[in-house]
Amino acid sequence: QVQLVESGGGLVQPGGSLRLSCAASEFTLDTYAIGWFRQAPGREREGVSCISSSDESTYYTDSVKGRFTISRDNAKNTVYLQMNSLKPEDTAVYYCATDLIPFCFPSPYVYNYWGQGTQVTVSS
Repeated sequence: QVQLVESGGGLVQPGGSLRLSCAASEFTLDTYAIGWFRQAPGREREGVSCISSSDESTYYTDSVKGRFTISRDNAKNTVYLQMNSLKPEDTAVYYCATDLIPFCFPSPYVYNYWGQGTQVTVSS
């Protein structure tokens, strides 16, 4: 019943912007922490950002600080990841996930529910 669906990926030039969306169904998104992760070919899946539900604290991996912003729209049951100043190194499949608890954790192994992923390609 718990479903997460990512959208908003695509091809963008370096320096461009994209906004990814993570839409939830069959549960109330604002009750739980939502994390964004990414995985590039030959790379481990890594945490990108997370927003908690307890106090809406946000977290970012060092490589995206100042460029990415995570936010929540409770009315739409959706979490967004605004990505600005994109670099080729940001190219990956991006996933959203939840562990159905209100706190963020850095490890992807903590999260039990995942979306199908959306491809982000940054290239000139």
